[in-house]
Amino acid sequence: EDYIEYQHESLQSSSDDAMQIDNDATTKKSSTKIICAIPRRELDPENKGILITTITVHRQKKSKFFALAQSELGDVYKVTLKVDPADKTKVVGMTVALLDTLPVANALNVSKLGMLFVPAEFGDHALYQFERIDLPDAPTCTSEESKMAYLESSESNEIAFYNTANAYKIAKKFRPTVLKNLRKIYTMDNAAPTTGVMVGELAGNEVSPQIYTLNGRGPRSSLRVLRHGAAVTELAVSDLPGTPGGIFTIADNSEEAFKAGGKRNDKYIVVSFADATLVLSIGETVEEVGKESGLLTNAPTLACSAMGNDGGIVQVHPNGVRHISKGKAKQWHCPGLKRIECASANESQVIIGFAGGEVRYFELDPVSGNLMESATREMGADVCCLDVGVIPSGKSRSLFAAVGCRDLSVRIVSLEPGHLLTQRSSTALKARPHSVVLQQMGSSTSSSGGGNASIADTALTVGLDDGSSVRVSVDAVTGSLGTNPTRRFLGARPVSVSRISLESSSSTLLLSSRPWISRLDTTSGKHIMGPLSYVPLDHGYSFSSDAIREGIVGTAGKTLRILSVDSSGMGGDDESFNTNKCALRYTPRQMTLLATGGGASSGADQQPQQRKLVLAVVESDYNDFGMETKNAMGFDATGEGKDVKKQSADGDAMDMDDSDDEEKEEEKKDDMEEDDEEDDEEEKEARATPIRGPLPPGPGSWGSCIRLVDPSDDCNTLDCVELGRNEAALCCASVRFHSRGGEALLAIGTVTSMTMHPLAHVESHVALYRLVNGGKSLQLLHRTKVEDGPVLALAHFQGRLLVGIGKTVRLYEMGKRQLLRKCELRGLPTMVKTLQAAGDRAFVGDMLRSMQIVRYDSTANRLVLVAHDPFPRPVASQELLDWNTVAVGDKFGNICVLRLPRGADTGAVDLTGTRALWDSSREDSTPKMECLCQYYVGEVVTSMTRASLVAGGAESLIYVTVTGRIGALVPFTSRDDVEFYTQLEGFLRTDANRPTGRDPCNYRSYYAPVKHVIDGDLCDAFNSLSHEKQSNIAEKLDRTVGEVMKKLEDTRNGLL
Repeated sequence: EDYIEYQHESLQSSSDDAMQIDNDATTKKSSTKIICAIPRRELDPENKGILITTITVHRQKKSKFFALAQSELGDVYKVTLKVDPADKTKVVGMTVALLDTLPVANALNVSKLGMLFVPAEFGDHALYQFERIDLPDAPTCTSEESKMAYLESSESNEIAFYNTANAYKIAKKFRPTVLKNLRKIYTMDNAAPTTGVMVGELAGNEVSPQIYTLNGRGPRSSLRVLRHGAAVTELAVSDLPGTPGGIFTIADNSEEAFKAGGKRNDKYIVVSFADATLVLSIGETVEEVGKESGLLTNAPTLACSAMGNDGGIVQVHPNGVRHISKGKAKQWHCPGLKRIECASANESQVIIGFAGGEVRYFELDPVSGNLMESATREMGADVCCLDVGVIPSGKSRSLFAAVGCRDLSVRIVSLEPGHLLTQRSSTALKARPHSVVLQQMGSSTSSSGGGNASIADTALTVGLDDGSSVRVSVDAVTGSLGTNPTRRFLGARPVSVSRISLESSSSTLLLSSRPWISRLDTTSGKHIMGPLSYVPLDHGYSFSSDAIREGIVGTAGKTLRILSVDSSGMGGDDESFNTNKCALRYTPRQMTLLATGGGASSGADQQPQQRKLVLAVVESDYNDFGMETKNAMGFDATGEGKDVKKQSADGDAMDMDDSDDEEKEEEKKDDMEEDDEEDDEEEKEARATPIRGPLPPGPGSWGSCIRLVDPSDDCNTLDCVELGRNEAALCCASVRFHSRGGEALLAIGTVTSMTMHPLAHVESHVALYRLVNGGKSLQLLHRTKVEDGPVLALAHFQGRLLVGIGKTVRLYEMGKRQLLRKCELRGLPTMVKTLQAAGDRAFVGDMLRSMQIVRYDSTANRLVLVAHDPFPRPVASQELLDWNTVAVGDKFGNICVLRLPRGADTGAVDLTGTRALWDSSREDSTPKMECLCQYYVGEVVTSMTRASLVAGGAESLIYVTVTGRIGALVPFTSRDDVEFYTQLEGFLRTDANRPTGRDPCNYRSYYAPVKHVIDGDLCDAFNSLSHEKQSNIAEKLDRTVGEVMKKLEDTRNGLL
C-alpha cells in the first residue's frame, strides 16, 4: 500500500549492507531502496492507504518501456524507471505520475497502436486512445523525494518509515477530473453485476414487454431497459394527408445509373391512398411531385416498379396497367367491368389478379420496349396476394411466381416461356394468406467465380391473417416446396411481407403487431428472425439513397417514416436486445412498481382516471458519503468544474464580438452554436469518466437515496430523495393498506450505521412514502423504529405490511404516526432475506436455511409455521410459481423448485387446541417441502421473476445472475417434448464439445444432482456439430436433421 518499490537482485546486497551500517550506528544512515510514494486524492483521509489492484508493463521501441498501475479507486498511474546514463542496465530512480481516472479494471491491456482496453470489473468495458504519454503537468512523485523524506526524518528503520501516515505527507495531492490524456472511443456493454429484474410493458406505447434490470456498482450503476429486437434509428418523420394503403419505392434505372454500376438508389417514393397516389421525389430532400413523374395520381396504386434500363416505370392500379417509357405513358385497361385486386412487378415482369381467380401475366419485350400480355389462367379460387419474385443476377426474368388464394393455399407457378402460369407446387395453410414474398435469401452481390452461389437460398415467406408467418424453401430448378415449413407467431395483426436489403444481403420485412426481419446468416447458414425495437408499422418497403444506403420507408397511421436498422446484434447464438440506460447514484438494491391514482378520490376529482405507473429504486453504497456531505466537502462527481468555468468565460468573450450585419451574424452564430453544441456533447461524452467519492475515515458510513423514475418517459428521474445520517435503504415494496383506502404507498426498509464485519447496526426503520403531484414526487408520511435486527425484506400482505426483521417476521398495520404491530413469528433460523405473499401464506427465504412457509391465522391473529425445506440453501432470490410452488436461487448458483406437500397446510395448524405444546414445537413435526427441480446455473442468481417475453405467450421463469447473464427456464407442456429433449440431451453429452472440460451432467450437478431440468445450452450445441454427428443423433431420435433443428427453433421462438 501507498508505495511502489522496484526490486532487483543487484539491490539486495546493497540493501543488506545499508541495514548493517544502520544497526551499527557508526555512520550516517543511507538508503539504497528505490521506493516511490503514490500521488493521493486530496479529499481522502490520512489513515486510508492506496491499494494497487492491477499493473501492466508496455514495451516501446529502443528498449523503452513503462508500466501502468491502477488503484482500487480507479486512478491509473504511469510508472517510469530512470537508468544510469553511464550504465543503461542499472536503475537509479523511479517516477509515478497520474495518467487519468478510469473504471476499476480486471486488467489493463495496452496495444501497439496506442490503445488501452479496460475490461471493467463492474459496468461497461471501454477502449481508450492515448492522446499523450508524456505527463509534464500531472501530479508526480519520485523516488528521490521519498528517499529525501526518509533521510530527513528521525526514523532509523527504513521499512517502518514507509507507512500510510508518511505517504500522505510525501505524496502529491490531486483532485480527479475528466480524461485529459486519454479519450474514450468505444464502449462495450457489460451488465455485471445485475441485482434485480422486472418484466412488463411499462412504456405504454409498445406491444412486447420490456426487461428492466438493476446493474452496476457505485457511480457506474444504472437502470437498464432491454427490448428484444434490433435497434432502429428514426431518420425522418412527416405527416401524410390521410391513412395510406400501401407504400413503394422506384429505383433509378436511367442510363446514367446503369452505366455507373453498383447498387442503384431510389428516385421515387409512391404512397397509395384509398382514391389517390402521392409521389415523392428523392434527392437532397424528399419533395412531392405531380404529373412530372408520369404516374397516375387520381387512383390508388397496387404495385409499381422500375421497368427496364431506360428510365421506364410500371404502375398497376385497379383499372389497368400503366407503362411510362421515354416520357410517354401507355395504358392497358381491364376488360369489361373487371377490376384488379392485387398485383406484383419487377424490372421486366408484371402479374395481376382479378376477382374470381383470374391471373394475367405481362412481360417486357426487350426489342420493342413494350409491355406485352403473355398469359392468362384461372386459379380456381379467389386470389388475395401475388409476388412475381426478383430477377436473379445474370438472368432476364424470374422463373417462378407465388400466388396466395383464399382457399388457404399458396401455389408456385412457372414463368418460363412455353410453361407460363403452369402450377409447379402448392402448400396448404392453416389461415388465409395476407401477403407473399418469393426471393433469394443470402448475398445480393454475385461473384464471377460463383463463390457465393452456395449461400443463396430461394425461400417463400407467407404472411397469414392470423398473425403468423410461414417460411418454406423452394427448389430453384423445379419450383417444388420443401417439406418442413417453419411457422412463427408474430402478433395479433395480419402479417404484411416485403423485401429489403440488410448488410448487402436480401432480407424480408414482416409487419404485424411489431416489425420483424428475417434473413440468412451467412456464417452459420441458418435463417434467423428477430424483431425491431420500434412502433408497429402498417406498411414498409426497401429504401436506398446517397445518405442512407440500406433503409426502410414505412407508414404508421398518418405518418411517413424513414428508418435505419442496426443489424449488428442480429445473428449468432444470442438473441438481439437493445439497451437504454438510466444513470444511478449508488448501487441499486431493489426496485418496485407503484401505481398512482389508485387511491380514494376526494370530491369531484377523478383520480383513478389518471392512473400512472412509476418505478421506485432504492440505492445505497457502503463506505461512502451522502451527496450532501460530498458537496460540503467540495467533491465534484463530474470532474469538469474547471472546464465549465473556461467555457463560460469563452462564451462571454464571444458575446462581446459583434458585427455590423447583425442578422447574418446571428444566423451564422446560431449555426456555429448548434455545431459547437454537438461537438461539445461528443467531446464531453468522450472525456467523461466515473469518479468515486472520497473515502470515509471509519466504518459504518453509507450513502443512500430513493429514486422515482418514469418508465413511459425513457426512465427519466422524477424525484430523488437523499437519505442522511448514515442511513441506508436496503429494500422496498408497494403496499396498499385497507385502512388507507387502497392508496399505493412506498415502504422502505432502512438501517443506520451498519457494518459488515462484524455484522452490526445502530437502529432500523420502516419508512412510508406517498406519491404526490401526480406521481412526480415522494412525501414522507412517518418512520417506525423496529427492533430485533436489520430490515432486509418487505411485502404487501392482505392489506397490511409484512416485514422481515432479523429472525422475526412481523405484521404491521398503518397508524397515524407510525406502524402498529399486529402479530409476529420469532425464532426463524438465521435472518429473513426474501419475502413473498400469496393469499394467507407468506413464503420466507432465510439467509442460510432455505425456505419457510408461514400462514396467517386470522381467527387467532397469529403467524404459524406451515412447512420448511430441510436442505440448507443460502437463499439469494425467490419467485412464486403458484399457490404451493416457489422457485429459489441460492448463493452457490443453484436454482431449485420447491412445493408444499398436499395436506400439509391443514395439518400444520392446530384448530382444536388439543395438540400438546411440546408436540407442535418438535422439528420433525413440521412438514417438509418437496424438491421438484434442481439445476446448477454456475453463477449467483440475484433475482427472478415469472413473466412472458411475448405478448400473449406462455410464462417462463426469467432469472439474472451476478455476472449480468439473463436466462430463462421454460416449462414443458407435453410429455412428447420431455421425452424428445431428454433423449437429445443424453446423446449430446458424449458428442458435443465440453467448454468446462467436465461431463455436462456432472457440471449441472455441482452441489446436488440435477433433477427434472434439461440443459438448454447443451441442446443448442446440436447446431454446431458436424453434419455426420447431426445425422447420427437424428437417426437415433427417429427424425431428420431438419426436424431436430426446427424443434429447437420452435422452442426458442416460444420464449421470444
